[in-house]
Amino acid sequence: MKLRPAFALSLLLTACAASPVHDELSGAAPALDSLSAEGLLKHTKVLASDEFEGRSPGTRGEELSIKYIADQFKAIGLAPGNPDGSYLQNVPLVGMTATRTGALTVNGKKMHFKFPDDFVAETRHVKPVVSVVATDVVFVGYGVVAPEYGWDDYKGVDVRGKTIVMLINDPAIPDPKDPSRLDDSMFRGKAMTYYGRWTYKYEIAAEKGAAAVLIIHETGPAGYPYSVVQDSWGRENFDIASAGGNKDRAPIEAWIAEERARKLFELSGHSFEEMKQAAIRKDFKPVSLNAQASFTIKNKIRKVQSHNVIAKIEGSDPALKDQYLVYSAHWDHFGRDPSLKGDQIFNGALDNASGVAGLLELAQAYKKLPSPPRRSVLFLAVTAEERGLLGSHWYAQHPLYPLARTVANLNMDGIDIFGVTRDVDVVGKGQSTLEDVLAKEVEGQGRVLLGEAQPEKGSYFRSDHFEFAKVGVPALYFHSGEDYVGKPEGWGRAKHDDYTAHHYHTVSDEVTPDWDFSGGVKDLQLMMRVGLHVANDDAVPAWKDGSEFKALRP
Repeated sequence: MKLRPAFALSLLLTACAASPVHDELSGAAPALDSLSAEGLLKHTKVLASDEFEGRSPGTRGEELSIKYIADQFKAIGLAPGNPDGSYLQNVPLVGMTATRTGALTVNGKKMHFKFPDDFVAETRHVKPVVSVVATDVVFVGYGVVAPEYGWDDYKGVDVRGKTIVMLINDPAIPDPKDPSRLDDSMFRGKAMTYYGRWTYKYEIAAEKGAAAVLIIHETGPAGYPYSVVQDSWGRENFDIASAGGNKDRAPIEAWIAEERARKLFELSGHSFEEMKQAAIRKDFKPVSLNAQASFTIKNKIRKVQSHNVIAKIEGSDPALKDQYLVYSAHWDHFGRDPSLKGDQIFNGALDNASGVAGLLELAQAYKKLPSPPRRSVLFLAVTAEERGLLGSHWYAQHPLYPLARTVANLNMDGIDIFGVTRDVDVVGKGQSTLEDVLAKEVEGQGRVLLGEAQPEKGSYFRSDHFEFAKVGVPALYFHSGEDYVGKPEGWGRAKHDDYTAHHYHTVSDEVTPDWDFSGGVKDLQLMMRVGLHVANDDAVPAWKDGSEFKALRP
């Protein structure tokens, strides 16, 4: 994984030797007890209501959302988080609504692509029209260059100006001792590395000079159905408004439906399954598909002034109050789609009105402590997570408080709505010492801390904590597991799978009468207890050996 920090981090966070050792949880019981299912449900219902129109950046839904969150912070008694005296941080975005056409000629046969059934494409180039014409098509396996694994899918082949086709996720390399399992020594086995994430694949393709990038969607390796790609990308898309107009990106970034990809390989004289098998070998070399691809994207462009919302509790220790713990959750979702019949609003109730509700519940609980923590605590609701972690990326690149004095990020993206579990899943297990603090608190609840039930989904790279991690700030993301109290074995996995298949990033992500936040409250109590340790302890969190982020903050 290539990490490109904006600057070298030098962290001098040692507490003053004269500072007394505090019992960070002393007197915290009333505050912890104030975290409630009723509060979670109240805030979630407001943010996920039709009135808020799906909370898309640059819409009336944003105006209502940031006002509600800021008003709640103010009512709770939190200070404005922006040093300019406001609760808002401006995040300059550009919105692009596209019309797309695409076609391939394969061995002389025309193959039209229909949007969004066959492909979903966008351009990050801020231009009215972006086209690539009659570009050679090359299959590059998984599109990965990973020196630490001795892996290079490009093998020096020049793909400049070409359309490259690649598989999603990491190379699925079988364990030589047990072919039914993946090799843990290569790309972490079943667990996705950043090399498997679609964002990496577009980044490396741009470095290689590709004109267009087609990622083949497969539901299992991607971790979600193709409908999620259609719903997420098939509308106005956003990016940070940069001076260069994103000219460093590949002109066309796209997904192709699996069925259409199989047809492409068939017409080119190749077997899709055989090509997949070839791609899991280190000696794989790019394969020409005897095809030429053309794509045109026409953009309607608008500038959008979006906002992060931030509040602050100042630390009580003069030696530590200029160090910061950040709680985060994203307030945005996908807005509304007027082209739909019936329900047009993507309410985003679980994802992530519930997470913002958790942020607000934590804020009010912290204000109920008998005295503030030693370190300062920031409560950050970010914009445009659904459009590529843009709000958290902007904060990480334009922090309101120095990153070198930001000791940790605790992120929430969805609060458990199904009840109480006996287990807790830490996402990206093995990253930082924050997990050690979490493990003790989980044990104190009589629960068990596990790794991710589905590590192949790469969730550590899919929410706002990742932007903090990329600049060296230890970041923790966890959620309830799947072993639900009072439910039969397999019930939790079935509920989670049903949400992913039928409600994730769809108009049906709404509050329903069967929601049960009792487990969400227990998770929030964990979130607060971990935060109190971090905000009060003399020591600061650190990356663990083996973490790809350790080099950024040794």
